[in-house]
Amino acid sequence: MSTKELYNEINVRPAGGWAQPYFKWLGFRSGAAEPFSPARARAIRTLFTCPEPFIYKNDLIVGSLRPLFAQVEKEDLKEAQKVCGFYGERTFGTNADHYAPDYRTVMAQGIPGMLAHIGDSRLSHADEPERLAFLDDMEVSLLALCDMIAGYAAKAESLKGTEGYEDAILDAIALNCRTLTTSAPQSFAQALQLMWFCHLCFCYEGRYAMAIGRIDQFLYPAFKKDLDAGVIDMESATQLLENVFMKIWERHAFTGGDDVVNICIGGSDVNNKCEINELSYCVLRAVGRCQVPGPNLSARITADTPDDFLDECLQTIGTGLGYPALMNDAVNVAALSRYGYAPEDVHDFCMVGCIENLISGRQRPWSDGRFDAPRFFEYLFNNGTGIQSPSKGVDTGDVSEIADMDDFMRRFETQLRFGVEAYVNGFKAYNHVAEPDRYTSPFLSLFCRDCIGRAMDINNGGALYPSVHGAALMGVGTTADALAAVEKVVFVDHEATLQDIGDAMRRNFEGMDDLREKLLAAPKYGNNDDFVDKYAVWYVDFLAAEFSKYKTEDGGGIYIAMAANTSNIWAGKGIAATPDGRLAGEPLSDAASPTYGRDTHGVTSTVLSLTKPDYTKVACGTVVNQKFSPAMFKGEKREKLAALLRVYFARGGQEMQINATSRDVLKDAMVHPEKYPTMVVRVSGFSAIYVTLGTDVQTDILNRTQQDD
Repeated sequence: MSTKELYNEINVRPAGGWAQPYFKWLGFRSGAAEPFSPARARAIRTLFTCPEPFIYKNDLIVGSLRPLFAQVEKEDLKEAQKVCGFYGERTFGTNADHYAPDYRTVMAQGIPGMLAHIGDSRLSHADEPERLAFLDDMEVSLLALCDMIAGYAAKAESLKGTEGYEDAILDAIALNCRTLTTSAPQSFAQALQLMWFCHLCFCYEGRYAMAIGRIDQFLYPAFKKDLDAGVIDMESATQLLENVFMKIWERHAFTGGDDVVNICIGGSDVNNKCEINELSYCVLRAVGRCQVPGPNLSARITADTPDDFLDECLQTIGTGLGYPALMNDAVNVAALSRYGYAPEDVHDFCMVGCIENLISGRQRPWSDGRFDAPRFFEYLFNNGTGIQSPSKGVDTGDVSEIADMDDFMRRFETQLRFGVEAYVNGFKAYNHVAEPDRYTSPFLSLFCRDCIGRAMDINNGGALYPSVHGAALMGVGTTADALAAVEKVVFVDHEATLQDIGDAMRRNFEGMDDLREKLLAAPKYGNNDDFVDKYAVWYVDFLAAEFSKYKTEDGGGIYIAMAANTSNIWAGKGIAATPDGRLAGEPLSDAASPTYGRDTHGVTSTVLSLTKPDYTKVACGTVVNQKFSPAMFKGEKREKLAALLRVYFARGGQEMQINATSRDVLKDAMVHPEKYPTMVVRVSGFSAIYVTLGTDVQTDILNRTQQDD
């Protein structure tokens, strides 16, 4: 098997068009007289079993999105889209995806064990017709998965003797698939194959950013058994993983879009013991060899994570991939522990999407939104009305009435408090589903504790824990810099008035260059200066306290996040000039990072600033983007970088992700994209091929402060 050859096979686009609605329609059509939930189960059945299985010549682990691209009559596809639209689906905002399935149970029980669990649940709910009906829907969905797997076994057998395929590999594929229809996985290859089929089915359903989760933990028993028996070695296990990870690239190859599939390795158990194992290294090496941005690898780093593992992480990052993202296990465990989860469940958390923390397989799918904190300067300086947009805040009086910084902060907090309440009300409005029984997820519910035992849908009471929501806080650097500039220029140096700053914001500093220079010269976050850093500390403390006052519809927490993805760019486009000297429309500071270019005192000072806020109050997670020159990933400099990360985490830093591509190369790629068709960079919470990104995003990455030592 050649990973490169598999990559080449994948990059041949399918001949047909996206026919997923057609395959669902076949099931909806056969169950038109049934209630919504059983009709959905029928649609899942035809979706999983009607597409023709496809096996690449370089496959070791089978299962592909390619069968969903098929030649379908135009009128049939049109009717299918109409019918599927009538049934509708949950969305990201109503908890459809961004989920970490309960693969531990799947690996232990296999399909037959899960079917037996459904049978046991029927006995427990014998007098509850609605719950019995939903168990039927889950069983139909699970049997559809079983039939899909059997179909791939038959396909492998049918390809024997075909040019380009190896009969021995096809025999192994067929045996693995046949075994999975009758028992739990008996080998590492079978466990990996079952995991991939489950993930593929979520993709078939149209779910996005479905995490694989703690792959080095739930696959480890099968891996260790085979390793000890000599069935596999580290190299052959890595090749199997490569085969799977490369196929995450299919979505991009076929559609141009990406699927942010978060894979988590490392972490600690309930006794705070590091859980790095041999498989952790295999996963890391497989991702590094694939060199595609599809797998979004996250490494949970503990105080006792082995030095050689952290070094391998940095070597992989240094190839230019920008991952794994490095997560501080102690901070994340402490943050999640605030919400009353059982300790053993907290330690089994992973990341979904970019960096969002979720308890694996025990709570509803994730949702989040954006809170643009710097926007509220507009309302404070403009009597409750927007400058850049017609939005409204609170009229906290004319700024001429403000006598000192304490009064300024009280009024700014009033604006933010109003904004938090408005945000939560908006979230609850779009998160509410008026007829939840119409939008069940019988297949997804199989992978959440304890939907089978409770005989309930994952979003209708089946999950062990309630839903959570993440409010992604924009612009901590922008906000801290702005507050420090107001204090310094107005209340310390008395070089301008608040009315002057308000006028400058409304005029976008036109004709007021001298004032802008004074604001820009004020202390800036990221340089270990308490004068400004105290406002970053306040930012986290205040907004964490405000959002903690609210709950989701079913009683879960509303987390805060310090993660922007690329939304700092789009948020900035709609926000007026701010008191830090930022011009209207310019990007806000990115996630938990300082404003790019303003952290001028070296990476040590940056780290010292970044670790002052209390990130145990940020249960969703943070993103800190740093850019180091390629030289930092070689020899002694890499050792220094590892030591820096140890200090950063020991002082309470929550996350760091690193770009290792030089500024000169990035600039050249913007001018000559044809020279860099496969160059991967870290964006913000995910990686991507640089030349496929929009100019705004490329520029944002380019502008990150490059640390050289």
